[in-house]
Amino acid sequence: MFISSAFAQTAPAAAAGGDMTSSLMSMLPLVLMFVVLYFIMIRPQMKKQKEHRAMIDALAKGDEVVTAGGMLGKVSSISDSHIGVQIANGVDVQMQRSAVVQVLPKGTIK
Repeated sequence: MFISSAFAQTAPAAAAGGDMTSSLMSMLPLVLMFVVLYFIMIRPQMKKQKEHRAMIDALAKGDEVVTAGGMLGKVSSISDSHIGVQIANGVDVQMQRSAVVQVLPKGTIK
């Protein structure tokens, strides 16, 4: 009664080759955005993870380290997944190897 009938308009029929080209061109910005995202965000993050893993694997007894919590200490013992860090004379703390953020030069901690 108060609602009028709506009719959808259809686009004129296009040639089959033109339809395929237009669909590929409409996907091009999406593909380009993914490529840019890969080179700006994903690739550098993977490189950083690889460097951190190499640093963790290279830990040795006597290395001076900074943990994720900000503690400075000297590595006193090493196992497969945990390390012992001496943060003061007679005070050893056990933590996961992945908690090490940075290996300091020798003699940094006094």
